[in-house]
This record gives sequence, structure tokens and C-alpha cells, in this order.
Amino acid sequence: MHNRRQFIKKSALAVTGSTAAFLFPMELLATLRRPVGANDRINVGLIGCNGMGFSNLTSMLKISETNVVALCDVDESVLKARTADLEKAGIKKPKWYRDYRKLLENKDIDVVIVGTPDHWHCLMLTDALQAGKDVYCEKPIANSVQESNVMLNYVGASDRMVQVGQWQRSQPHFVDAIKVVHSGKLGNIRLAKAWAYQGWMKPVPVLPDSEAPEGVDYKMWLGPAPNRPFNPNRFHFNFRWFWDYAGGLMTDWGVHMIDYALYGMKAGTPKSVMALGGKFAYPDDASETPDTLQTVYEYDGFSMLWEHATGIDGGNYGRNHGVAFIGNTGTLVLDRNGWEIIPETEFQGWGEPGIPKMEAESHGTGGANGLDLHTVNFIEAVKSRDASSLNAPIKVGYDAAVVSHMGNAAFKSGNRIYWDEANGEFKEKEANRYLKADYKNGWKLPMV
Repeated sequence: MHNRRQFIKKSALAVTGSTAAFLFPMELLATLRRPVGANDRINVGLIGCNGMGFSNLTSMLKISETNVVALCDVDESVLKARTADLEKAGIKKPKWYRDYRKLLENKDIDVVIVGTPDHWHCLMLTDALQAGKDVYCEKPIANSVQESNVMLNYVGASDRMVQVGQWQRSQPHFVDAIKVVHSGKLGNIRLAKAWAYQGWMKPVPVLPDSEAPEGVDYKMWLGPAPNRPFNPNRFHFNFRWFWDYAGGLMTDWGVHMIDYALYGMKAGTPKSVMALGGKFAYPDDASETPDTLQTVYEYDGFSMLWEHATGIDGGNYGRNHGVAFIGNTGTLVLDRNGWEIIPETEFQGWGEPGIPKMEAESHGTGGANGLDLHTVNFIEAVKSRDASSLNAPIKVGYDAAVVSHMGNAAFKSGNRIYWDEANGEFKEKEANRYLKADYKNGWKLPMV
């Protein structure tokens, strides 16, 4: 037990709360790329060049057939920095855009990566589809259930390839663990837990509003979000902690972990949801979304629990993030560092026929890079035009996003709220306002 805990503790240090885990030496990228004929090139345009957007592009560029021809960002300093990074890999300067709509007019672009804040995903994905582009879209797919519905319908009516950035769907050890869950070896599973305890997260300091930095098109950055004065807290990485642009840890980490809880349980939307939490760790900082949250989802025959906390790493089973499937004969615990089976030893009276006694198991990642496997899977689908081969098609992103947004709606409403599956809304009409998008500044929600 001591050795297991030490292994988990050391492994957890390898997982960070930012895109640092995906940073790749650009000089090394140059050694991986091989010459490819013009007819075999897949031209890529990146919208949103910070954070995971550029990590996704870097991963995609490890595939020699891909060729970046365009970068789009509202911050000129980011465009300059990313162009310098690409030059280290021997890649010439792509075309620069400040308005993504101009990028989509470029007929040379085959594939678009959407790496912007969440409040832009719906518009950019649907516009890219209408422009005839295949799309790799960061998670969560949208900042509301209403937008998620629009995106699902648009992709369903299109022949374009769309992969959602829930890259764990391509990570072999995640896939192997779910095979065990589906095998029935755990016996009757009564509870699925998903969590993210993020000790690296510090308070967001209260800062005054100011002028946008030189070279930043702040009006374009806001887009359909409410028109507010520029504040550095709401820009770049920290946008995640403000409701105008995102849904906090629930949608940032939650879509990854909740996705696998849903996958393991073969579940969709719950019957009801309730949530408790608040700003308990940093009550006076500038963020809006809760730093501590427990959300309970009701399903037939089992419950699902999501919980998150910032500023501490003491998560379940000694892991700062993960998913656990708690069955009568054992519990399977899964995170980005591997998975293990913890046998049920206290009570052996279930007598479930055909299910042998569980033995303890522990499995690592095998050294596989889930993001790289995910982008390879996407590019292979782009070439084959076989949407069924995608590991994270739009429905995977849709299910995780909807359930996550339902949790935030329950938190905002302060009540246990019940889902009307037939109508795709809550039975409590007041709670339905938390499902809707409210576009501002002349931007319009795409029509279904």
C-alpha cells in the first residue's frame, strides 16, 4: 500500500494544470518532418494560437503531410511568438489573420483548429463547416447547452470531419480500463466518481480595468460575450473562471473526466442533478466560478458524482484527478497516469454469479501520447472521409458538455433540478435560462 501511494504521488507530479504537459521542442519537430508532395499536403489554419490551440497544431505538425498556412489571433504578440516558434521547426511564416472569417475565406485551407475561449466555439465551428473545412475543435464544444445543440445539428448535416479535443479517447490505457468496466468484472456498479483537485491553482488577484494592450483587438476577442471594459484577469488563460466565456473547472477538466464516467457507464443525460459549492478557498479573489464544487447526477441504477477543488491536490484515492467506478466486487480507478483495480475485501456476500473474486491490478500509460494519437486519428479520418473512425466525434463532445453545463445550471439555481428528456430541458422552467446562449454586440446564434 505504501509503495502504491508513493507511485501515485510521483506520477501525479507529471500532470500539470496547464498545457505545459504538451510542450514540445520545436527544434525537434524539424527533425520529424519529411518532404511531402504538394498534392498530398493537408493545409491547416489555426484560430486561437495560445495554450491548447498551439499544442494541437504542434501535435498535428508531427504528421509530415500537414502544413500550417494560416494563424489567426486577436493578439499580435501571440502571432509573433508562435511564428517564431514555427521558424525554429523550419516552417516558414504562415499568413496572419485577426478576423477568423477572413481565414475561412482562404481556399487553400483544408483543416481548421479552433483553440479559442469557449464562448467562440459555436460560431467558429459552424462557420468553418459552412466554408467547407474539416475541424478539430477544442473542448468543451460550447459555453451553453443551446450552442451544443446547434453544433450537434450542424455537424450531423455536414459531410465534414469534426474531432473534439477530448484526447483521452485516443489514450490506450483509458480505452483498456473501460474495457474492464464494460466486462462486468466489477460486479454491479452503483457509483461513478469523477474529480479534479488542482493544487497549482492560485487566487486570481483583483486588478483594475485598463486599456487593452497594444496589438490586441479586444472587441473581436469579446465577440458575442457581454461588452465589458478590458481586464487582464479575463484575458488569455484566466477566461476559464468567468461565466461570460466559460464554465470553470466543471467544463475545463470536467468534460474530460465526466466523458469517461459517461463512457464507462454507457450513460447519457441524468434524471436529475444537484450541486453545492462556492468560492471557499479564495472567497475574495477576482474569479466568478466556484473553486469548490460537488455535483450529484441521478441515473437509473447508479449515481454519478463530480467534484473539484482548487489550491489542493488531495483528491480521491491519492490522485488529484480521475474517474472511479465503484462496483460490488471491486473499484477501478483511472487517471492520466494509469489505472488500478482495488478489490472489495470487507464483504464477500454478494454472490454475483459468474463474477470471480477481483485481484489487485496496477497499469501505467505505456508511454503513449494521447494528444498525438488523437491528432493522427483525426488526420486519418480527413484522408479516408470516414467519420465513423473518429475517436471523439461531435456526439462525444456533446454528451460531456451537456452534462457539465447541467451541473453548472444546478449550482446557479441552488436546487435539485429534473431533466425532461423528451423536450431537452429542465422541468423547472426557471432553471432553463442557464441552458441558453445570449449573444451580444451584433453577433447572432447560428440557426438550426
